[in-house]
Amino acid sequence: MTRILVAGSHILERQESRISLEAKGYQLIVATDIKTAVGLFLEDPPDLLIVERGFAGNGELDLVRVANACLQKTNIPIILVLPREEMVAGIDWRVLPVDDLLERPVAPEELLLRIQLAEARRNRVFDNNPLSKLPGNTSILNAIQNALADSEPMAVCYVDIDNFKPYNDHYGFSQGDEVILMVARVIVNVIDQVARQRSFVGHVGGDDYVFIVPEFKMVEVCEKVLANFEAVRNLFIAPEDVKKGGFVEKDRQGRETRFGLLSISIAVIPTGHGKFQHSGQVAAVATQIKHKVKALDGNNYLIDRREGYFPD
Repeated sequence: MTRILVAGSHILERQESRISLEAKGYQLIVATDIKTAVGLFLEDPPDLLIVERGFAGNGELDLVRVANACLQKTNIPIILVLPREEMVAGIDWRVLPVDDLLERPVAPEELLLRIQLAEARRNRVFDNNPLSKLPGNTSILNAIQNALADSEPMAVCYVDIDNFKPYNDHYGFSQGDEVILMVARVIVNVIDQVARQRSFVGHVGGDDYVFIVPEFKMVEVCEKVLANFEAVRNLFIAPEDVKKGGFVEKDRQGRETRFGLLSISIAVIPTGHGKFQHSGQVAAVATQIKHKVKALDGNNYLIDRREGYFPD
């Protein structure tokens, strides 16, 4: 079910609009003032935002900025509703970045059509992970290229959950999915608190994630991600396994093996000094660092401190 935040008092003023959308399975969350709309968005980001032009103090701009800065729903479609005279007058879209327009008063048929179009466009263009809803591989590669082109040093960080496969086999896929979502939330929440500006979070797939932060924030973010993960990890492990410090499961060769508790390894690749030309080089170095950090016991991060690019 697509959750739509409707910010404004005129968008659903025709009863048929609400009825037709709910009949199609959309969940509507309505806010008639910007403060409430921003609060609702931050508390539980929707899948699509429709916002009306004309709030006091250009409040719609504040809401659009919040939506564009949301790490968990990076690619959320935004539809702006405005009167025809403002369409004709023109708007600076660099200041008010939205994806589509609707003329006020809004016709119910056109509202439904534009929402369906926005969903179809999002599905074509973006590659969000179906479980975590975080951006996927295409977005990650673009984000790494942007980091390499950034005038300020950035750090690309690859995250991997240690012992995840045997955990998944031991506790089941449903519990494994809960762990994957928990780690995604930990990463997003930490970056939201510590390094919101210019940062990125993506989900490669399975138990692999990538986040990108300004280089001067990389140590603080990594340490807080590991600490927060450690604080909640045992909620997902049976008390008897926590007490024993691990669990027994078959390894890839089918032999019964004792595995340690879940932990996180982070391979950190600073992109400064112009040592990388493209994202493939960053990924190659990340593989080297990842092997080293995963060989360590428990939660760890390891930073590539080398000055140059050293492929295998």
